[in-house]
Amino acid sequence: MKIKRLDETIINQIAAGEVVERPASVIKELVENALDAGASNIDVTIHNGGQTYIKVIDDGHGMDKEDLELAIERHATSKLTNTDLAHITTMGFRGEALPSIGSVSRLKITSGVEGAEQGWVLLVEGGKKTPPHPCPPFRGTKIEVSDLFFATPARLKFMRTPATEQGHISDTFNRLGLAYPHVGFTLRNENKVLAEYPAASEVKTRIQQVLGHEFMENATSLEAQRGALTLSGFVSIPTYNRSAATHQYLFVNGRHVVD
Repeated sequence: MKIKRLDETIINQIAAGEVVERPASVIKELVENALDAGASNIDVTIHNGGQTYIKVIDDGHGMDKEDLELAIERHATSKLTNTDLAHITTMGFRGEALPSIGSVSRLKITSGVEGAEQGWVLLVEGGKKTPPHPCPPFRGTKIEVSDLFFATPARLKFMRTPATEQGHISDTFNRLGLAYPHVGFTLRNENKVLAEYPAASEVKTRIQQVLGHEFMENATSLEAQRGALTLSGFVSIPTYNRSAATHQYLFVNGRHVVD
């Protein structure tokens, strides 16, 4: 059998498996893009646990027509200003999220830069792109993802119930909210607000928004330093505990990690 090159659409759908595991993965990637774009407020809307519809709106820098066309190309990114992979200062840098999402869903991106006479809309359906077309002026970026995994039906059987997927989304949303207290976050299920965290000047305010007053009333601050490394946060007192490891959040340079 002769070796042949795979079709670009197939390549992107295979690569999507490394980036898009479930609706929560999509929201993680899109919200991180919004954070890298300097957003002050991020609004997320989901339908049916994110399986049928996801919308993420931010008020970040936005994109013009040229950037929008490049944004859906694999390994095209604005986040690597040099080739030094040892000093990454952004949440993302590989340039794979949008093309991966677009290869397995119906993707619509509306974006524009401040002061521009018009914004731009770009559509990707199962990896097939259409040229951007103009729209009324728009500052920031709105991304809509419909029918996740319609182009890769085998992946649909791994989806859980809408309630379970919504739970994963809420957990991802809370992690991002805790890591970036200076940014306002809103999560909606259709028209119902599931969580709303106004921008906070102090991390303890955001912790209280996410974990509640009771936690903060039973927590003590933690501060430590060794060489160039610093550790800070809040830990509950011994008499305030849970039977499971939920509500344990650890971040390294703004990235949530699980040990």
